Amino acid sequence: MATKEPYDYIDVAVPDVDITLGVAPYDIQPQGEIRIRGWKNQEIHKGCDRSEERISLGDDVSEFVMTYPYEYLTASEVGLLFDLFHDAAKGNGIVNSFKAYCVDGPHTYVVRFDCDLEQVRKAYDVYGVADIDLAILGRIADP
Repeated sequence: MATKEPYDYIDVAVPDVDITLGVAPYDIQPQGEIRIRGWKNQEIHKGCDRSEERISLGDDVSEFVMTYPYEYLTASEVGLLFDLFHDAAKGNGIVNSFKAYCVDGPHTYVVRFDCDLEQVRKAYDVYGVADIDLAILGRIADP
C-alpha cells in the first residue's frame, strides 16, 4: 500500500447498486498490474507570446480511473463480468455505480464502468477481457 492513495482524496459515496466486484459472487480478481490514473480538471492555454492562461475548475477535486486487467478467465467469470456490465439492474453499461474491492489498500471504492467491455477468447475454455477501466466516484469508509 502506498502512503497516499485515491482513497485519501475522495469522499464517501453510496453506489447505485449493492454489488461488489472482488467479493462473492463477483469474486474475480484482477490479474497483472492494476493501474490507477489520476488528474485534475485543469487546462493550460498557451499564447503565441509564450504566455499561459491557467484554468483550474475545482482545486480540491481529483479524478481517478483504475484499470483492471483480466487476462485468463473461465467462461463463468466472463459471464459474470458481462452480466454486471449489460444487466440494466446492475452496471447498466457505464451508467450505474457499484463497489469494487481493491486488495492493494485494502479499500472498497464506489466505481462505474468507464469503457466498453470486450471479451477475448484465447483457446478452448480460456477467456479474457480487455482491460476494464473503472471510474472511481467515491469510497466506502473503512471499518
